[in-house]
Amino acid sequence: KVWDAVDTGCCLRTYSYHSCAVRAAQWSSCGRRILSGGFDSMLHLTDVETGKLIFSSKNEFRISVLKFHPTDSNVFICGGFSPEVKAWDIRTSKVLRVYKAAVQQTLDILFLPEGREFLTSTDAVSRDSADRTIIAWDFQSAAKISNQIFHERYTCPSLTLHPKESVFAAQTNGNYLVLFSTQRPYRINKKKRYEGHKVEGFAVGCEFSPDGTLLVTGSSDGKVFFYNYHTARIIRTLSAHKEACVSAVFHPVLPSLLATCDWAGEIKIWQ
Repeated sequence: KVWDAVDTGCCLRTYSYHSCAVRAAQWSSCGRRILSGGFDSMLHLTDVETGKLIFSSKNEFRISVLKFHPTDSNVFICGGFSPEVKAWDIRTSKVLRVYKAAVQQTLDILFLPEGREFLTSTDAVSRDSADRTIIAWDFQSAAKISNQIFHERYTCPSLTLHPKESVFAAQTNGNYLVLFSTQRPYRINKKKRYEGHKVEGFAVGCEFSPDGTLLVTGSSDGKVFFYNYHTARIIRTLSAHKEACVSAVFHPVLPSLLATCDWAGEIKIWQ
């Protein structure tokens, strides 16, 4: 569904191409296309104005996350219920590269600046080891750069990049957010930890504000938490939803607008 979020709040268009739950959808950089994937293992690129399919292909596994390459709009990466992550080229409808890890599921994907490297968050955590929880990859060679980034025994359902500094944040199932450097060897910032919200097994999303001063996250109790990026203190909380708030996203052009959604499927726009 495509909504008018700013003025009327009405649903403008509905596209029905998937036969099972849609788990991931991404706008193209031009804003005219939507890439979607889901539990039917299908990938679709839809023209928003005409509703026609530009690209459609069957994947080998159920898809839970999609990300366009930051500098090449014809390339995207998909991950899901598989030890593999795949890079696709829309022009040829073929897989460019396969990235293989000893995991069962990819939870999130994050491209680092310029797109030469990317990170995957996985479900691989055991009692005595947290290697492979976050893996860094070389995009061109498909080589694994590091799998010793996060050593605490929690999975990380979402990752987000700071808009101005060489930093990314990881949401953890330990009910806290943690910072890492985007430069090798991707060291953790042990001095800052953003605590107060709850994750409790939900795929709770997090994001920096466009100016980089705030870090916003949903919470399993339905609240939205705003943290000061520099001090890690809670600035404000919103009682946004009755169900778990699984996503909170700033508008890319109007920084005073925030969209939130919950486990029951309710979406809200906040001023």
